Parts: sequence; C-alpha cells; structure tokens
Amino acid sequence: MMNKITLILGGARSGKSSYALRLAKKYKKVAFIATCLGLDKEMQERIRLHKESRPKYWETFEEPKELAGLISKLNNGFDCILIDCLTLLVSNLILSGNSQQQIFKKIEDLLFILSKKKARVILVSNEVGLGLVPINKLGRDFRDVAGRVNQIVAKNADEVFFVVAGMSLKIKACLSAGREKNKWIR
Repeated sequence: MMNKITLILGGARSGKSSYALRLAKKYKKVAFIATCLGLDKEMQERIRLHKESRPKYWETFEEPKELAGLISKLNNGFDCILIDCLTLLVSNLILSGNSQQQIFKKIEDLLFILSKKKARVILVSNEVGLGLVPINKLGRDFRDVAGRVNQIVAKNADEVFFVVAGMSLKIKACLSAGREKNKWIR
C-alpha cells in the first residue's frame, strides 16, 4: 500500500474536520492525532464533542507540539493517520517560543516522516489568508507562519481540498509522477 497525503483546508466552521472524518471512516485502523490544548472549559467541551464524533475503534493521540516524534513511534499497523489540525499546531509552537524557521523545520520533519509511512495521511488546516490583516504583531506572525505552513504542506501533498459551507472542492489532484519529495517552499 503506497501512502497518499491529503491536505484539507477551510475557514473556521467550514466543515473541514467533518470532511476529513468522512474520508478517514473508509479505513479500519485509524490513528487520530489531535493538536488541541483544552485550556478552558469551553475548549474542553469542544474537545469532548469532537471525541464523540469519532468512531470508538479509532486510536486517539493527543500531541500539541511534537508530531514528528509521535508519528515516528507509530507502527505501520495504521492504514490512515488523520491530523487535526496544523493551525493549532502552529499556534502551540509560536506560543512556546519557536521561531518561524524552527516551525518550518518541524513541518518539514513531519512531512518527511509521514512520507515514509504506509498509511493514508489526512491533514486538516485553516486557510488563514482570506481575512483581514490582524491588528497586532502576534496575529500577523501567526497568519504568516500558518499560511507558509499550508503552502509547504500543499506543495508536498498528493491532493488538496478546500472546504466551504460543508462543500469540498479538489484544488490539487494526484499527479502520476508523484509529489515533489523534499522540495520545500521557503
């Protein structure tokens, strides 16, 4: 089984996570990797509802920052790895003091490790480039890094979907020649 990397982009509440779940439900052995930190009661409730929406037989891993390390430890027994979401990963890394270059390196490492897995890979991320310019530096830095991360992942993905109002649009199809391995956008 050759792996395929799929990126699903969309705005907040666009239906991107639901779409990712529908794709992953086609597989029997799924590793769901959550990057969210439940720092307050409202977010903890969102996490609880997200967990309830997933099949009970999926294996859930919660890792807010070190995805490459976690995935490298996973055996090849999974036929699908779903990561939700890259945007929260970027936020967690920025708030932990990582520089842009450190974050891009972590994403490159993650993609390299994912490319070696036999599983289908589904990555979810927010499209952050369609809104207003954030009013403060932290917001602008986040938008810039998240946007660049999306570009790096999209370039290296086999297929990319954009989700709006629960409807998905394929914006990159699998290429017969395969993805451009290790050609990262800077």
